[in-house]
Amino acid sequence: MQINSKYLRALASDFIFRLRDIRFAGQVIFILIVLLISWSGVKAIQVNYSLQKQIATAKQENEVQLLQNNNLKLQNEYYNSNQYLELQARQNFGLADPGEKEILVPVNVALSYAPKIAISNTEPKEVSVPSLQQHINDWANYFLHRQ
Repeated sequence: MQINSKYLRALASDFIFRLRDIRFAGQVIFILIVLLISWSGVKAIQVNYSLQKQIATAKQENEVQLLQNNNLKLQNEYYNSNQYLELQARQNFGLADPGEKEILVPVNVALSYAPKIAISNTEPKEVSVPSLQQHINDWANYFLHRQ
């Protein structure tokens, strides 16, 4: 479909003529200001979103470090317990309590009486995604007809 150049000139001259009216010019300027403010707001939202992603990542890393620290504290408490010292004395030095006898059983005999353990393939857990990112992904999947 070809647009007539006379029609475009008429539209342009009509627009220029309407700009002479102060009310119409004010509306055009107002719309331009609103668009500029909206554009800067979108930029601020984008920066805020990237900062929220960084904060969420830092919080997750912090939680992992806290869990590792707690695990190490529990291991240290176990290593300092009498139960651990007794087990190590039995394993490494062959020591026993008074009145106990140590019986050595070959590995193949011990394994023949051990229960069979089925090893299953466990799927990795899903990584948690920030709710805003999940929301965007859901909408993208909806519009792109993905399952």
